[in-house]
Amino acid sequence: MTPSQRDELAELLTSRRKAKGLSIRGVASVAGVDAATVLSLEQGRIEQPKAAKLRAIGGALGIPAAELYAAVGWLPGAELPAFRPYLRSKYRELPEEAVTEIEAVFDRLSRDYGLHGPRDGEDERA
Repeated sequence: MTPSQRDELAELLTSRRKAKGLSIRGVASVAGVDAATVLSLEQGRIEQPKAAKLRAIGGALGIPAAELYAAVGWLPGAELPAFRPYLRSKYRELPEEAVTEIEAVFDRLSRDYGLHGPRDGEDERA
């Protein structure tokens, strides 16, 4: 894990814990890990966290494993879902026109910042 990935993970864990109003000990208790592990992760001091402990802490904080793995660089970009399938899975209650509207904004931002997403149909794998 790079230093920036450690920082990203630390920020994710800390902000989610504080948003939920939990203490480090509280998270550790729910996750079944040592409070020192939670503290060390929040301070960016663990270079290679154990997947099981990271999943447990994420579970205690309501953070999906995929989000944690992406933060620490364990999921290559090609394995992450494209935007439309992600929106349909994560926000099932959104009407189709809202998904289309969000995609249009995302496409505009991608063009403005020189990013390239999937080609047509590439994100619609069965």
